[in-house]
Amino acid sequence: MSSPATGTSKSIQDDAAAAKKRKGPGALATAYLVIYNVVMTAGWLVIAVGLVRAYLARGSYHGLYYSIEKPLKFFQTGALLEILHCAAGIVPSSVVLTGFQVMSRVFLTWAVTHSVREVQSEDSVLLFVSAWTITEIIRYSYYTFSLLNHLPYLIKWARYTLFIVLYPMGVSGELLTIYAALPYVQKTGLYSVTLPNKYNFSFDYYTFLILAMVSYIPLFPQLYFHMLRQRKKVLGHAEDTTKLE
Repeated sequence: MSSPATGTSKSIQDDAAAAKKRKGPGALATAYLVIYNVVMTAGWLVIAVGLVRAYLARGSYHGLYYSIEKPLKFFQTGALLEILHCAAGIVPSSVVLTGFQVMSRVFLTWAVTHSVREVQSEDSVLLFVSAWTITEIIRYSYYTFSLLNHLPYLIKWARYTLFIVLYPMGVSGELLTIYAALPYVQKTGLYSVTLPNKYNFSFDYYTFLILAMVSYIPLFPQLYFHMLRQRKKVLGHAEDTTKLE
């Protein structure tokens, strides 16, 4: 499950952009964050190039997941460090919200796509992977240039505009992938715990995935409209400034 965080994952960090300018991290923390964001940008660029090369070689978009499976797992899992950044206070974002958004993507990567191999060839996987890839290249570039105090307007514009398409695109891919995994999870009993057992505990992973899908209903609109408000606040202000000039 990826909290409808796909097209614009971890959007809460945007609320803190102004605060960063007033009181940013120390020199060492800034240097570390720049390196981290550069590495993550490069990692997602590797994934993008891998997708394009595989498509050109095969002449089809079917099964492209297998060409970028390893780097996708590595760099998406690497986002877990963002939770530590918040906990350590070098990034002024909510640990809870960042943790939820990061873990939801990691969950979809490992507990759904990796664990249910039958869905890896589904077109829906390519749908959310493509959305994630474009989003993360823009997002990490945005953070890198912001930390260096040299943010190109094009990257800012892309950060607050392309999510309009990428966000629904990613969420659709995530939901369709989870839905495709349901029959296999139900058939195999994957990650489910049945009674009786010595712990007197039961867990139905199939039901859990259904509840995860249902959770998108209240979460997606909230996060999507939050980003629309952020867009108006950030780009609207820039446009007003340009008109005055």
